[in-house]
Amino acid sequence: MDDNRARHSSRERALSLLYEAELKQLSVADTLAALSVAPDPFTVELLGAVTAHGARAEALVADASVDWPLDRMAVLDRLVLKLATCELLAGEQPPVAVVLDEAVELAKTYSTEDSGRFVNGVLSTVARQVRG
Repeated sequence: MDDNRARHSSRERALSLLYEAELKQLSVADTLAALSVAPDPFTVELLGAVTAHGARAEALVADASVDWPLDRMAVLDRLVLKLATCELLAGEQPPVAVVLDEAVELAKTYSTEDSGRFVNGVLSTVARQVRG
């Protein structure tokens, strides 16, 4: 599997674990600890970014999603936005365009028909604030 495909799979796995944690009302750490097989290192890195930057990411997403509070968002849209925002906050890599493309793809694959456009709009605003 090439590196881009592997990283995409890691983002999918991170999203699924965030969703599991959300549904079970567990922390990311507790969700990871309950796994019989640890996920790949990039998935763990992404989830570490969520643990480190999750509160700030939610605040940025809430500010960027004008007239659309977090509690009204589709759960998967909110989690995709949180995951991507945390990836942006965690460092200068990967480039913003890659993070946006991956987030839009995840939203289109796992959420609603309009999710890709919604995620792209909100995340574009967040990315300008985070990485200017």
